[in-house]
Amino acid sequence: MTQPFIRPDVRRFLDAMAVNPQPEFNDQLMAMIRQMPAGQMASADLPVGALETVRDLAMPGPAEPIALRLFDARRTREPGPVLVFFHGGGFVVGSIDTHAGLAAEMARQLDLPVISVEYRLAPEHRWPAAPDDAEAAARWIAENGASFEREFTSLVLCGDSAGGTLALVTSLALRDRPAALPVVLQVALYPKADSSRVYPSTAAFAEGFGLSRPNMAYYDSAYAADPQHWRHSPILAHQAGLPPTLVITAALDPLCDEGRAYAARAIEAGVQVSFKEMTGTIHGFATYRGALPSASSDLEEILKLARALMPGEQARPDATPSEDNEGQ
Repeated sequence: MTQPFIRPDVRRFLDAMAVNPQPEFNDQLMAMIRQMPAGQMASADLPVGALETVRDLAMPGPAEPIALRLFDARRTREPGPVLVFFHGGGFVVGSIDTHAGLAAEMARQLDLPVISVEYRLAPEHRWPAAPDDAEAAARWIAENGASFEREFTSLVLCGDSAGGTLALVTSLALRDRPAALPVVLQVALYPKADSSRVYPSTAAFAEGFGLSRPNMAYYDSAYAADPQHWRHSPILAHQAGLPPTLVITAALDPLCDEGRAYAARAIEAGVQVSFKEMTGTIHGFATYRGALPSASSDLEEILKLARALMPGEQARPDATPSEDNEGQ
């Protein structure tokens, strides 16, 4: 079997992980992580950096209040879109804090207000708690721009990994029962798009590429979702009528085949899709920018593609979509 291409900085990162491997996840370890102060948790991402506005607030949720955090490179702004962000972590780990650096960078590079959502996590809160919270948050944000001292005109739904799944699921829900504002773009970074079947990449990159088979199995058992339901496997839903869609995969990711398949399904349904696979890198790279220098360039390219898909941006000369894997 031909060995896959691995970037030099990714190789060093994986070698370091092999020397100090993660413990296998279980409920007890998750409980310990929940009790750790955010500042004590190691991060491979870059810090938040300079922003004009970072503001925490809470909204009423389906079961309990949902924490939200606004990231904005501007203190005030004209009416416009808002990006609603769902963090990754297998529906079990991750938080607004662990993904604050990524949310802040999106706010800077897209010049959009970004609101990160603290949805409920398993094993304490099993499926469909996460998609329930994600949908509720998108609907509430659409109606409550004044709570952020802003006027929102449309929604951009975005997430990485499990959060990418939530972005896709929420977009489907809002297509079928619209929110107060339209969804004009969905962005899914290496999403879990289809749990209804096993893809070749699942086995090919199950060990030694950062997202291990035992921990993926723990995520699945803790979250306890129905793999045949579109609210966990969004590829199973009809895709027609969805907004412009950006799907990003990592070539060394167990989930990469699912992302490819989702993009193809959406293209077949007539959705405007931009698809990009990042070669030589691994699942989660967008939050590893502190350890992987190449990930910063990846994220910059991704956000250029996102800007090109925004309504009104396609005509700009600096907003030309990549010719790489572009599909309509």
